[in-house]
Amino acid sequence: MTGAAKFFAICWTAASLSAGAGFAGAQAPNGSTKDTINEPLLTGLDVAKSSISPVAQVRQNKSWEYGPFVNYGVGVGDRSQYKFLWAGVQLGKPLTPVFHASVFSGQFEFAGNIMPLWQAYTPAPHLANYTCTDEKTGLPYTCPLQFGGGTFRGVSLTPVILRWNFLTKSQRIQPWFQAAGGLIYTTHKFPPNFLSQQTINGQTVYLDGGTCVWNFSPQGGVGIHYFTRAKRSIDLGVSGVHISSASLGDRNPGVNASVQVQLGYTFWK
Repeated sequence: MTGAAKFFAICWTAASLSAGAGFAGAQAPNGSTKDTINEPLLTGLDVAKSSISPVAQVRQNKSWEYGPFVNYGVGVGDRSQYKFLWAGVQLGKPLTPVFHASVFSGQFEFAGNIMPLWQAYTPAPHLANYTCTDEKTGLPYTCPLQFGGGTFRGVSLTPVILRWNFLTKSQRIQPWFQAAGGLIYTTHKFPPNFLSQQTINGQTVYLDGGTCVWNFSPQGGVGIHYFTRAKRSIDLGVSGVHISSASLGDRNPGVNASVQVQLGYTFWK
């Protein structure tokens, strides 16, 4: 055997003995083996956690959700000149496992929100035609009277939000549908109407024109959570909101319909 061949044989023997010793040292008492690399092996649970999507993770964990949001809206119909700006925080939690019902498969969530910023922008105070009654003849006639308006400020609480989170295969998008009911308090009677105290022909008269500082806000809408990463999502929703005092004031003209667009950011825990 040449010198080179002897050197190769010695190296091969040493490497074989070293590998055999490493394999034997990694054996457990029951004869099973362990990886000798410093990085730990992933267990089946670790693999599942690392491969699960953000949407599936919060669904399986029934995670709490909370975060800020802002709403911008416009009135519809005879309230088309109304504009709205609301902002607050929301809290919610899925309560059920996934129910399978074809395209309606999903999970029920209960939530609520509070809006310390609630503003409505209406046309400025102006004169509007009102049907007056002549005291002498008793006949009706049209008279221009002062009509309220401007910016209204208040707060709102929505203690009941019933949300259905649709089952989806998407890893980042969670669609939902919801119905809700809220309460609004404004510092002045809303919506604006004919002022209760008027001056007609030099005399002070009182009309049943007052609305109310308390209003209710039944509503419904759709939206999505878009997960930017695990347990973090940007939220976009569109809702139709009705505002009514339920006749708590002298009159209840209300806001029959408004369309609200909501943008928010949610933390999941």
